[in-house]
Amino acid sequence: MARPPLLLAAPTAFAGLPRTAARVLLVVLALLVLAAIGTGTTPAPEATPPAGGHTDVALYGGIVEGVRHGGDYYTLAADAMRAGDYPLRPFFTMRLPTLAVASAALPARLPAMLLAALALAVVLAWWERFRPLLARLPARIAAVLLLLAGVFASFQPPLPLFHEAWAGLFVALSLARWRPGRATEAIGWALAAALIRETAIGYLLVMAAFALVERRRREAGGWLAAIAVAAVVLAAHAVAVGRVTGPLDAASPGWDGLLGIGFAGRSLATSTALVLLPPALAAALLPLSLAGWAAWRDPLGRRTTATLAGYVALLALFARADNFYWALMLAPVALAGLVFLPDGLRDLARAALDTRRITVRRVAR
Repeated sequence: MARPPLLLAAPTAFAGLPRTAARVLLVVLALLVLAAIGTGTTPAPEATPPAGGHTDVALYGGIVEGVRHGGDYYTLAADAMRAGDYPLRPFFTMRLPTLAVASAALPARLPAMLLAALALAVVLAWWERFRPLLARLPARIAAVLLLLAGVFASFQPPLPLFHEAWAGLFVALSLARWRPGRATEAIGWALAAALIRETAIGYLLVMAAFALVERRRREAGGWLAAIAVAAVVLAAHAVAVGRVTGPLDAASPGWDGLLGIGFAGRSLATSTALVLLPPALAAALLPLSLAGWAAWRDPLGRRTTATLAGYVALLALFARADNFYWALMLAPVALAGLVFLPDGLRDLARAALDTRRITVRRVAR
């Protein structure tokens, strides 16, 4: 007889799994947790600071101020990046102009207020999705705290200058507002994310793939149209960057960090309230949270899991030590998966330990 869920209103996706599959998943999860702890508590190679003590905050802030006073974005950005010894090649080392131009058009304090409002909108949107799923008051309280922990960094003063902070919140809002057969609003928020930080195109691709696999043709068309718009904007950006740069400008050292899932967990910790926890625990919570998201028996759970796993892989495989802020792309909702973890682990353990056998008593003739 199946036991009732611990915190949720319904069983998880792990309930009733074949025993072999459940055992494989448990082994994989254990290995990921051990790898996260191992690499998460080992210091990553130190990032090489730009010459002259320049920082990303100073770079982005100076560009915004220059645009606010009438300067051309691409000329200002190229000059500022050269002055700070930042690489200018390939073209996407220079950020899309969307955030700088929009920030320059607003009063100086307004972007920070808008970012905080966006973070609260993400929390409310996800609370709306979670509320029917959580049968117990402790689970509801935990969900709110985990959502707030994910947007923790959005209330810090430098964050409005970081493109990943805005793009990550827009991706989180897009996920929360997605409904089967009602994807227009989600597509709009996702496109906003991609027009600020081009790595959000990965999320668009994930959502388009799910729509195609599930034969939601109209929705798939919407996601593909958004990808096309983002691609056109990115191509125009490449042309504009090419006009203000040349072969003598510094090139990026590449993105082949291979720093592991522990680096992804440590980067997430610096972008959320996990920064208050011991490093080993903070690192271990990333794969556990992904397991929680995978346990949610819902189409949105699968989409969220795939999106977060993609950004974790990006951090673990390609990020350099100074790219830790990429974690802002997954921070707003990454931790919320932990609310599904108690039920998910119980269902997974029960399936893995299932010793029931079918015994043939009699053969009919």
